[in-house]
This record gives sequence, structure tokens and C-alpha cells, in this order.
Amino acid sequence: MTARDAGNLEEFLRQEGAPDMVVQGGLEMLLAGWERTVVAVEEGYGGDYEDYLSDLDGRQLLAQALERLTREQSADISARLVELDHRIRAVTTPVERCLWGNIVADEEGWAPEDNWWYFVKPLNGPAEFLAEFPPA
Repeated sequence: MTARDAGNLEEFLRQEGAPDMVVQGGLEMLLAGWERTVVAVEEGYGGDYEDYLSDLDGRQLLAQALERLTREQSADISARLVELDHRIRAVTTPVERCLWGNIVADEEGWAPEDNWWYFVKPLNGPAEFLAEFPPA
């Protein structure tokens, strides 16, 4: 990634309201956050519903950041992301509606095909946590 591209990514992350730590860490920080989420879901997510939505927002931010890079620039990150996405899909199941709600999904233009992370729930976790999700 060139210095110009890094600057554009930083500008994008700032505009999206990302914390300074994420802005400075860029794609690597976003990818590390998604990896932590994947591991947490594999182990039976221990956070609450709001924490989970925040973690999914990190995945959305990562997708949007990758759109701003050339294919060559995103190749290494994309390969790692494919592996992480495969792992989390193995421990989640689709739900009937967007986890943020259908109004938000419509406003944001999110769809199960493109933004699937907002349309799946973990298979394992505390009963109170899992009860907050829409039906599968």
C-alpha cells in the first residue's frame, strides 16, 4: 500500500468514526479485531448482543476499507479474510432478518448476500445472549 493509499484509508476510517487506534492500525487492526471475534464465536461468544453488533460493525468497516484498495493491495488481507469468514460461517446460522433490524439494513443497503455477517447468529454461547437473536 502506498503512502497515498494509507492516507486515503486513514481519512475513510476517520470519516466512519473509527477510534484513533483503528485509524492508526488500519487494515491490520481491523483484521485482528475480526480474528478476535471469530475466535470468540468459535469458543461460545461471551459478550452481550451489543458487543456482538459492535464486532460485526468491525467486519463491515473492514469490507468497506478493502473496497478502497486495488486488487493487488488487498490480496494478502483478502486471503486471510476468506479463511476467517469460512471459520465463522461454520459456527453461525442464518437468521430471518438483519441483526440491526430491517430498517437499518434498508437504510444502509445491507443484504444477506453481501453483508452476511449481519444476517447470522452464533450457534453457541450463553442462553441469555442467544435469546436476543431473531429466529433462524
